[in-house]
Amino acid sequence: MLQRSHAGRIVNVMVATPAGGTGQGGIDRVMASLKRELDGHARGDIDVRFLATRGNGNLAHSFLYLSGFCFSMLMARIRKEVDVVHINLASYGSTYRKLVIAICARMLGISYILHLHGAEYMAFWSDEDTFLNRRIRSMFRQASGIIVLGKVWREFILRKVPEAEKRLVIVPNATEVPSLPREGGGDRVHILFLGRVEKRKGVPELCEALASMADMPGWRATIAGDGEVEKLRLRLTELGLSDRVAVPGWQGPEDVARLLSKADVLTLPSFAENLPISIIEGMAAGLAIVATPVGAVEDIISDGKTGLLVPPGDVGALKRALERLIMEPDLRDRLGDAARAAHRLRLDVAPYADTLRNIWKAAAQTRKIPVEDR
Repeated sequence: MLQRSHAGRIVNVMVATPAGGTGQGGIDRVMASLKRELDGHARGDIDVRFLATRGNGNLAHSFLYLSGFCFSMLMARIRKEVDVVHINLASYGSTYRKLVIAICARMLGISYILHLHGAEYMAFWSDEDTFLNRRIRSMFRQASGIIVLGKVWREFILRKVPEAEKRLVIVPNATEVPSLPREGGGDRVHILFLGRVEKRKGVPELCEALASMADMPGWRATIAGDGEVEKLRLRLTELGLSDRVAVPGWQGPEDVARLLSKADVLTLPSFAENLPISIIEGMAAGLAIVATPVGAVEDIISDGKTGLLVPPGDVGALKRALERLIMEPDLRDRLGDAARAAHRLRLDVAPYADTLRNIWKAAAQTRKIPVEDR
């Protein structure tokens, strides 16, 4: 484990996140919650700034945000106002940008933490001996600390960078306690999907499962998120589900809180995930969860205890799980209560913030010197 910094020292941290904690993605929601927690419970030992590296707008503008972050890092180094850079890392464009930030941090002698949250990183970081893969390995090798979200991701990084074992920690995503009391769906069980509307999230399979339940009374559904929204609405019309399945598009934090409070079941039948925020938000709200055992989901959802797990792509299994929760209110309540208890124990943002504080303090004790790759 990483060691603590010297008592009394203020540690200055720059957090690199896609939109500075104001974006739609899961990691930005986590960082926004973290910022609120740090601001609300300031201890004087940490000073944290959250800066965008991509922005919310056109991808072409991401270079401006990346340049701005690197310039801010340089100026902070000159003023001795940065000890650690916390780098949130996903696939493709995120990695390309974060490679630049990691190189700049090494050149400036600043320690950095890598926080891996990309759902498809195992496919992205292949075993081929390419220039990109060597750069990624170097980035991980020279990190002062590496944060992953679950056991499967720890095993993946250890296979890639076995020498990083002592710098590697598992820190699951976390969310705040819901701001609104749970009301539920009333006389009809409300099934909720929160996430990007796309194939990877299992939205086509969810539509098929709901269509096969069309003759079953007592339920309604909401599929909320950005992505292929119009395509989804057309498909639901074809399936005759327009009157039972709402598609509101992207929802802001207040809208998400409202949807969670008025739901009974949270489903996310994904094919690939790291550790999805929507499941943790559903657990925090006390919803019964139906998910797939992908990524680190099995680290937080125990089948039959804190939720129901179904194989990815299995429409029949997804249908049966949803039907059980509609027909068995006692099961629905039991799973929801257990999920809420698990959230308060392991996935609340307060202990999450304390864990990151300790990691940052430990990283601040090391000063990275540029190392040539062998």
